[in-house]
Amino acid sequence: MRTPAALAAVALTLAALAAPPSAGSASAASCAAPEPADTSKIETAPWPQRLLAPKGIWPMSEGNGQLVAVIGTGVDGANAQFGPDQVRPPISAGQEAAEVGDCDGRGTFAAGIVAAKEDPSTTFTGVAPRAQLLPVRYVQSTGGSSQGGGDPTALASAITKARTAGATVLLVVVPATSVNDALRDAVKQALAAGAVIVSPAVGAEAGVQSYPTQLPGVIGVGAIKEDGTPVQLEGGDTILVAAPGDDLTSTSAGAAGQFGRRAHVRNPAFAAAYVAGTVALMRSYRQLRPEDVADRLARTAAHPPGGGHDPRLGWGTLNAYAAVSAELPPAQPVAAKPVPQQGIAPAAAPVVAAGEGRLAGILTVLGLVLAVAIGFAAAALRRGRARGWRSGRLG
Repeated sequence: MRTPAALAAVALTLAALAAPPSAGSASAASCAAPEPADTSKIETAPWPQRLLAPKGIWPMSEGNGQLVAVIGTGVDGANAQFGPDQVRPPISAGQEAAEVGDCDGRGTFAAGIVAAKEDPSTTFTGVAPRAQLLPVRYVQSTGGSSQGGGDPTALASAITKARTAGATVLLVVVPATSVNDALRDAVKQALAAGAVIVSPAVGAEAGVQSYPTQLPGVIGVGAIKEDGTPVQLEGGDTILVAAPGDDLTSTSAGAAGQFGRRAHVRNPAFAAAYVAGTVALMRSYRQLRPEDVADRLARTAAHPPGGGHDPRLGWGTLNAYAAVSAELPPAQPVAAKPVPQQGIAPAAAPVVAAGEGRLAGILTVLGLVLAVAIGFAAAALRRGRARGWRSGRLG
């Protein structure tokens, strides 16, 4: 039987194979770089963008006033699809705090999903293009904890630094595969301060768990393919919703100030970036506590077959438009595993139960007709009694 440590090692190995080119030694030759330009690949918007349709949300919210911390390998803010001053100066934490930038590439890819600007040269755009980004680097290579990758203490330090810097949304791009008191405490303090923490489930083998994904109060995110099937094997009660994690397109590190992207990437970690971008839209449009955000995401999701909670897909696929715009009935706030109220369905616009207006109109008309009929009957009864029930005359 494989030990938890062995399972974690397998999961990290598979994640490294799925991730964009990594840094290993952090030499220039091994760092991430954009793919050669190919206009034939960008004539159609990537499928996750068609699914979320963020442009339909932008008249309401573009993420203004939100600071999204991208916690992982850093962000290459020189990519031209990030706006001037959109990417804040980076913060470093953990064992590899000496360098800045993003040789690994995962942080830049996730940051583009969250907030890349719209540009005529590409159909790809981020979910919340007016949100600001805060790179928080605590790991660079795709290796295990011995190399600083996924170390829970270093991750706890990164979460704390993001919180103290004023981040409103904390996106964990590289979760840990173990947990300790330092990480638990950092999560509790960030939630108490009003920050929303979004973290992916990346376990590639049954039994492997991601942290802080599996901690209470964190928005755990599963990943789906275009056909709606899950990407990752990891599951649990804290998986709230699912978002795209396969055949993805986003910004690339190493573009040297130009527009650069990578396409056809499969990595369940990036599903959390779509949710983090949506949370930025939600909190820019509404005043929401972390538990309110979780509640809205769960209740507006496109629920899986059966309508219940799925261990790998949560309460269903992210519905960004409904999460921002829907007017929902009051419900008890949720933290780890919300239970959507019966009769609440995902909405493509502010929620109005189908047919309610028409039914109310019909019942109103029937009530009026019945009242008139009763009035005529009463009048006829009085006249009949007055005539001793004799037939009346016309005219």
